[in-house]
Amino acid sequence: MFKVSITKDQLNELPQVQFPGNIYVIDNMSMVNSAVRTLRKYDIVGFDTETRPSFKKGRMHKVALLQLSTPNECFLFRLNRLGMPASLHEYLEDDSCLKVGLSVHDDFKSLRRLVDIDPAGFVDVQPLALQNSITDISLQKIYAILFGERISKGQQLSNWEADTLSDAQQRYASIDAWTCISIYQYLTSGQFVPQESPYFSIIEDEEVK
Repeated sequence: MFKVSITKDQLNELPQVQFPGNIYVIDNMSMVNSAVRTLRKYDIVGFDTETRPSFKKGRMHKVALLQLSTPNECFLFRLNRLGMPASLHEYLEDDSCLKVGLSVHDDFKSLRRLVDIDPAGFVDVQPLALQNSITDISLQKIYAILFGERISKGQQLSNWEADTLSDAQQRYASIDAWTCISIYQYLTSGQFVPQESPYFSIIEDEEVK
C-alpha cells in the first residue's frame, strides 16, 4: 500500500500561491444580481465561506462571508450585511450549476444558521483527494501536493465582520475558493499519478495496523 502526504517542513519550503484574478467585494444589494449573472456563465465555480472566530466557549458567530470564484475573478458576498439575497439563494440551490469546495457540509451548516437553504450542485474535493491516495486532506496540503505552492493561512482567524475587509483578507478568501477549481479539474482529469508525486511513499505494515 502507499500514500501521498506532505510534511509541515516540506510545506513551509514551498512558494506562496498568489490569486491571479480580480476580486469584487459584494456588500450592497445593487451588486448581487450582476455578480450572480456572471457566475452562471461558468461551467464550474469555486466555493467557500468565512465566519468570524469566537474565542469564548459556547459562543458562535453566523457566517459572514461567502466566496464564489471563477478561474479569473472572485466575488466576496458579505452575508453579515446582505443576509441571503434571493438570486444568490437560488444559485446555491441550483443543481445545474457546478460548485466545488472542501468540506462543504461544514459550510452548509454555517449557512443554515443564517437562512433555510438546501444547497445543490456541489462537489467536495476531499473524497476526490482520498480516491487518489492523498491522505492529507486539508485544502492547504492537497493544493501543495498537486501544484507545489503553499496557501497562506495567516488571515484564517481574522475578523470577517470588520467594517472593511483588508487586502490580505480578500486575497486569502479568494484563494480558498479559487484553488478548489484547480484541484477538482486536476483530480478528475486523470492526470495525477500518485506514484509519480514527489510526496509518494510506501505505507509500512506498522502504519497499516
